[in-house]
Amino acid sequence: MSQLPHLLAPLQLGDIVLRNRVVMAPMTRSRVEQRDLPGAMQVEYYRQRASAGVIISEGVHPSPTAQGYCRTPGIYSDAQVAAWRQVTAAVAERGGSMICQIMHCGRVGHADNKAAGGEFVAPSAIRCNAEIFTETGMQAMATPRALATEEIPSLIEEHVQAAKNAIAAGFAGVELHGTSGYLMAQFLSSGSNQRQDQYGGSVENRVRLVVETLTAIGGAIGFGRVGLRICPGNPFNDLYDEYPEQTFAELLKQIEPLGLAYLHVIRMASTGIDNLALARAHFNGAIIGNDSYDAAEAEQTIAAGELAAVSFGRPFIANPDFVERIGSGAALNKINFKTLYTPGAAGYTDYPALA
Repeated sequence: MSQLPHLLAPLQLGDIVLRNRVVMAPMTRSRVEQRDLPGAMQVEYYRQRASAGVIISEGVHPSPTAQGYCRTPGIYSDAQVAAWRQVTAAVAERGGSMICQIMHCGRVGHADNKAAGGEFVAPSAIRCNAEIFTETGMQAMATPRALATEEIPSLIEEHVQAAKNAIAAGFAGVELHGTSGYLMAQFLSSGSNQRQDQYGGSVENRVRLVVETLTAIGGAIGFGRVGLRICPGNPFNDLYDEYPEQTFAELLKQIEPLGLAYLHVIRMASTGIDNLALARAHFNGAIIGNDSYDAAEAEQTIAAGELAAVSFGRPFIANPDFVERIGSGAALNKINFKTLYTPGAAGYTDYPALA
């Protein structure tokens, strides 16, 4: 009998069926060889990890403007939909499924990482005081253009179309990226959102874009296929909010009635906020926990009813057969941090599976 009966048990999150509760977390790997287009390496990388309960893809940009990092894929063109269909089909052939994480970087990025003419937009014209990797090294970020109020509906529609494209490409659902300093988090946070319209100022206004975007996506593809990833207090990419607990309490209060498939919560102890307790206090749906779990802790937490599933990042990088390894008690491969974001197959598709 398995030593991880709860972690390895199947689960249904809304309309998304998981073969087990070991979720592969979304991770930018910067491996796309042809601009914005997943290719053969992505097919192999995700195929190798198909035994996960469900794979959440790397952050995928819904438009050229939304891209921030180099060598990352999009899902706004017919060619990208066709390319992603090859990826999801390879995963499905091994009995797995995928969720597409939609990530608009907003003010985060560099011109060298975007297509020619790509601009930077944000809630306010406030520069991200940080550097970002480009093919020529780390570079400072540019000051973004503040989105006009009349542009918001088209921004939301961009996310809706990306969600429709994801379903057409064979994904089981989508996850809206709401943390790590990207556009949705920029709107949520008082430090980056200093707007004077209905999308800025009060906490009710700052959560509006995320609520409206989730509502529109759910209306298009079904709320049972939609998740949201959050991390209250996350300072990554120069993010700051004066009262993050109040902000996220309001956000969760407003999205609770939508009936989302799940809420994906990074616990991040360094923030000083108990993010999982905050989520459970204001969200009654299924919660996926993330951040430095091992299999034993994940099993215990799920058995106690505190989480529906747990997502793992780094273990899946170095162990394409992570689920099989924890199920049998086999040793794990060690990760090579030097090849996290380098081009090519090394450190990407060449980690060995069990014989």
